[in-house]
Amino acid sequence: MRQLEAKLATWLEAVNAQVAALKAAGFEPTPISARESLANLTRTFVEPGPEMSACETLVHGGEYAVPVRIYQPAKRQPGPVIIYCHGGGHMAGSVSVYDPICRRIADACGRTLVSVEYRLAPENPYPAALNDLVSVVRHLGAALDKKGIEHDGRWILMGDSGGGALCASASRLLQHQPHSVVAQVLIYPSLDYTMQLPSIVENGSGYLLEKEKILWYFENYFQGAENPFQTSPLHGEFTQNLPKTLVVTAEFCALRDEGKLYVDKVREAGVAAELINFDDMIHAFLNLESMVPEACGRFYRHVAEFVAGL
Repeated sequence: MRQLEAKLATWLEAVNAQVAALKAAGFEPTPISARESLANLTRTFVEPGPEMSACETLVHGGEYAVPVRIYQPAKRQPGPVIIYCHGGGHMAGSVSVYDPICRRIADACGRTLVSVEYRLAPENPYPAALNDLVSVVRHLGAALDKKGIEHDGRWILMGDSGGGALCASASRLLQHQPHSVVAQVLIYPSLDYTMQLPSIVENGSGYLLEKEKILWYFENYFQGAENPFQTSPLHGEFTQNLPKTLVVTAEFCALRDEGKLYVDKVREAGVAAELINFDDMIHAFLNLESMVPEACGRFYRHVAEFVAGL
C-alpha cells in the first residue's frame, strides 16, 4: 500500500486548501507567480549550502553567451565536472534559487559543479534552453580553461524536473555525434511531453505538481508547431552512445512513470542505467529539505556513490 510521508501529507493538506481558495478567487498563473512560488518554496525549506569557492562566467560559442556559476568544493576528487540544470518547468528557477542545492551536490560528490542559467520560457521558448545547454557542453572546457579551473574534458549532465528534461534532450541530440558526456543524473525528470502515462492521472492532483500546471508549462515552452511526441526524450531514439544514466523518481510524482520507462529504454539500448524510487516522496522534494531531511540525505548519498564510479 502506498503511504505518503506524514509531514508531507499534513503540509499538502494545507497547500491544497490554499490553492483551492486561490482558484475560487479567480487566480491566474503567470511566469511571475511561477518564479516567485518556486523561489519562496526553496528559500523556506532549504538552508544555505556549505561554504566553498564559487565564481561566475559566461560560456561563449553558441547563439547566446550562457551565464554559469562554478562551484569548487575544498575536497575535490579527479573526474568529470557536473553540469547542473535547475528545475522549474522551463519557466521558473535560477542559479540563485538553486544555489543551496548545487552546493550540497558539489560537496557530496566532491566535484566541480557548473550551474547553468539557461533562458526561460515564455520569453525564450523551445529550443532556446536546450540550445543553451548543448552550447555549454560543447564550449565549457574553454570557459574553465580561461578561469584556470582544472578539468579532464568530461561532463556529467544533472538536472531536476524541467532541468532533467533538458539533460535528457541534450543526451538525445549528442548521441548522434562524438561527445564527452559520460553520465546523466535525471531527478524526477519531465520526459514525456505527450502526458500519456498513468502516473500523470494517478498523481496529477493533490501532490504539488498538478496535471493542469504541467500542461500550462508545456504550452508556454512550446510556442511553435512542435510535435510533443517528437520532442519528448522518452520517445526518441535510444542508442549505445547515450551516457550512463541514473534516474531518481518519487512515488507520488506525476512524472514517475516516464522516469521508469526511460530507464527501461536506456537499458534496452545496451547502456547502464539505474533507477531509484523514493516511495513516500512527492515531486520537488529536494526543495523541501527541512521537512524531509532523511530523504534528501539519502538522495545526496546515492548521487555521490554514482558519481564516484565515473
